[in-house]
Amino acid sequence: MQVDILNIEGKKTGRTLELPEEIFGIEPNDHVIYLSVKQYLAAQRQGTHKVKTRMEVKGASRKLHKQKGTGGSRKGNIRNPLYKGGGTIFGPKPRGYDLKLNRKVKDLAKMSALAYKAKENAIVVVEDINLSTPKTKSFTAALKALNIEGKKTLFVLPEGNDNLYLSLRNIPTVNGSMLSDVNTYDIVNAQVLVLSESAAKVFTEAETEA
Repeated sequence: MQVDILNIEGKKTGRTLELPEEIFGIEPNDHVIYLSVKQYLAAQRQGTHKVKTRMEVKGASRKLHKQKGTGGSRKGNIRNPLYKGGGTIFGPKPRGYDLKLNRKVKDLAKMSALAYKAKENAIVVVEDINLSTPKTKSFTAALKALNIEGKKTLFVLPEGNDNLYLSLRNIPTVNGSMLSDVNTYDIVNAQVLVLSESAAKVFTEAETEA
């Protein structure tokens, strides 16, 4: 897949980059994408939910009245779940929601998500942006020039860049990430995938080494 490299003004630089078909041209597998997204969302859950059982709520443990002869139903103590303030039956307890996925499954899910973006022509490659100081206004202008302003955008860098990160973090529709930290959910959740030139070259170099 050949893509043009754009500058921050949204104009073609005259250079192109060949994204490997082995990653961006595969037939997407919807099921592994589902599994990977499910794992990511499950990992976001804290699992700290907790309610008190009849052993944990306050209240006397004495029997409310004798078993027989009252004409009423049998009753235990006031902590019975049937009474107001009593314990909860089968309530939630702290637990982890983590799911295990094999590395090959997660890799296939990520490649499938990238392949979908390639099919939708939703991948933009821009030359590396170097900002001397953090400035959201400059980054917003670049998004407007690239015609992606207002779209949910995942901006991918090969390594950390403090000035760029500080410039984009206040833009609600933009999520910045290092290439090593990108996951399937981030790709699927974005309308546009923006790769810096250096990040895009990592794919081609990895394919060449393979």
